[in-house]
Amino acid sequence: MKGIVLAGGLGTRLSPLTKATNKHLLPVYDIPMVYHPIRTLVNAGITEILIVTGGPHAGDFIRVLRNGEDFGLRGLNYAYQEGEGGIAVALSMAESFVGTDKCVVVLGDNIIADDISSAVHDFGRLGGAQIFVKEVKDPERFGVVKYEPVGGGVEDILEKPENPPSNDAVIGLYMYDNTVFEKIKTLKPSGRGELEVTDLNRAYLKDGKLSVRRIHGTWLDCGTFESFAEATTKFYNDKNE
Repeated sequence: MKGIVLAGGLGTRLSPLTKATNKHLLPVYDIPMVYHPIRTLVNAGITEILIVTGGPHAGDFIRVLRNGEDFGLRGLNYAYQEGEGGIAVALSMAESFVGTDKCVVVLGDNIIADDISSAVHDFGRLGGAQIFVKEVKDPERFGVVKYEPVGGGVEDILEKPENPPSNDAVIGLYMYDNTVFEKIKTLKPSGRGELEVTDLNRAYLKDGKLSVRRIHGTWLDCGTFESFAEATTKFYNDKNE
């Protein structure tokens, strides 16, 4: 299994902090934000990792992460994304890196406390795609799973619905087989001009090859000042109890 951390974008919601460096290199208490998704992968036994980044501060990643020594790695791989275009576009940058393998994809601003090693091991024997969900109080802010009324299987995934059909938000952690890159090529831009990861996951759902796994521990999306502050406060409290 290959690991991919998507750490591009301009981070405009965290401006003016992101005028100085990439959002994913901002400190969450005492370590850079991007350390968390990398550790999620390393703790699951994944040692081949690609960092996809872009924008004017891309070079900062090499200065901070170097070859991955802080994670016990012998090397890290880097890809540069021109412009933006959505999560699916960023993921497409990893096609040659993944090759014939499967991949675990983590968004660079997501902090996931659960140990995903068993999920990675199980998926290694399967094909298709697996998404991860977490029950939240404000599902309208996220992609939300709609379940079938009988059997509880996934009926659909709705992006930021006004009337969420459940409280299960799709978090920034995904696992895909290597057909993902052909599926990305069939996607059409959404109303905001991006290739949406929700549409990618729906493509697997249409083929009957999408499964769901629940996260029970802490999950934080550090894309806003509020969630960024919450993450910093949590890690400060955890280390000073």
